Amino acid sequence: MVREVLNFRYEDYPFELFSVSHLTAIIVSVGCITGLYICRNRVQGRVKSLLKWVLIILLVLSEVTFQTWYIINDQWDITINLPFQLCSVSLYLCTIMLISKSYRIFEVSFFASMSGAFIAIVTPELFFGFPHFRYFQFFLAHVTIVLACLYMVWIEGYKLTFWSLVRAFLALNGIAVIVYAVNKMVGANYMFLMHKPYNANPIDFLGQYPWYLLSLEGVTLLIFCILYAPFFLLGKKRKGKR
Repeated sequence: MVREVLNFRYEDYPFELFSVSHLTAIIVSVGCITGLYICRNRVQGRVKSLLKWVLIILLVLSEVTFQTWYIINDQWDITINLPFQLCSVSLYLCTIMLISKSYRIFEVSFFASMSGAFIAIVTPELFFGFPHFRYFQFFLAHVTIVLACLYMVWIEGYKLTFWSLVRAFLALNGIAVIVYAVNKMVGANYMFLMHKPYNANPIDFLGQYPWYLLSLEGVTLLIFCILYAPFFLLGKKRKGKR
């Protein structure tokens, strides 16, 4: 059984979008987010430190097990396993963010992670379904990325400004330029900059290559504005009370 759930034959455990197992993963993810929000005022002292390190360990563990799984199946490939997908970049940024508590890294991590990881939970580029190892690793990694960002907001009290949005958008485009260069060098499709995902994905509605990249810029900026909206409204509310 262990060998079966660790193999690389996705036809044994095919993933189906919005199947019972997928909806379960979404519900569990939303439940974890809701639980963090409900308990935000109780997370203090040693519990706060423990939660931070649990998130760090889960992020590192999800990446290590992912790479190890490819290696033991003799499937590791430079076009797949370098950490240049948006969620891989987010995972590394979130890990550094939690350890360093850098506000600048938080700005980029929050916008990149909350847009990329949450969308990935709803419409995943995933080929292995329940109860395969990759199913659990995928959703664990992505929900932990989201929780890490919300931890910084709800537990550490970090806030975002309009300029945080601008810096994050520029940083993400800078990262995309680097990733595009890597794609050209190794023949990869990191961040889907060379072609669309093979699974059903919202990018399908954004036109053909390369025009969907321009559409994606607009959608990304819109999502960033939506993510910033609660901080803007909260700041405005506080000013109104003065």
